[in-house]
Amino acid sequence: MITVINTIIPFKGYKAMTIWPFIFIRKGKTYTDIDNNHERIHAEQQLELLLVGFLILYLLFFIVGLIRYRSWDKAYRNNPFEVEAYFWQSDLDYLNHRRHYAWCRKS
Repeated sequence: MITVINTIIPFKGYKAMTIWPFIFIRKGKTYTDIDNNHERIHAEQQLELLLVGFLILYLLFFIVGLIRYRSWDKAYRNNPFEVEAYFWQSDLDYLNHRRHYAWCRKS
């Protein structure tokens, strides 16, 4: 993965964002091994959906979440891609045993 530290991507309020093969880190934010694991989980999700599929599904899940919850944060946190990444981010060995399309399954 290629790490890019900048002030534009991700949006204010977020620490990091992955768009394969890049991990964009907000300048001035502390970026830990757990944060890196979270972003690498997203990279795996993007690879298995050939990036474009991931971007389309992520946006659809987010829009449906906005309609359902009427909350930006709840729509973000209930996105299946984020659910998997947050659930497993502390398991630094997770990517060694992660099953394909794990975001589809209950963690």
